[in-house]
Amino acid sequence: MSTQHTYRVIVRGTWDGLTDEGRAALLAQVEEHGLAQMRFTEEGSLTYDSRLKHFSYRFVVVSDAADGEEMAAAVAEDRAERALAALGHGYRDLKSTATDMDTMKINYKGRR
Repeated sequence: MSTQHTYRVIVRGTWDGLTDEGRAALLAQVEEHGLAQMRFTEEGSLTYDSRLKHFSYRFVVVSDAADGEEMAAAVAEDRAERALAALGHGYRDLKSTATDMDTMKINYKGRR
């Protein structure tokens, strides 16, 4: 049995070809998708601002440690693509960064 690791993945992209209706729908919900709502979740947390240029999704992905950060990033990008398709908005240039939370080093400064 392989070891499972938890990854935090940020998928960034650019809105592309938004229709007037799409822009209006996104702007109507901009307050619900701002910086204060950034969270890493399994289903993903979409954030964007009123300029409607870029967006990001934050995901928690649990997968085999042997598959590494690359697989976690691929899983998160797939989740983002499906979520964006369900919303019906165009996008391009997805890029992701993954952090393995099980191997992340935490420095505790100031404790003696």
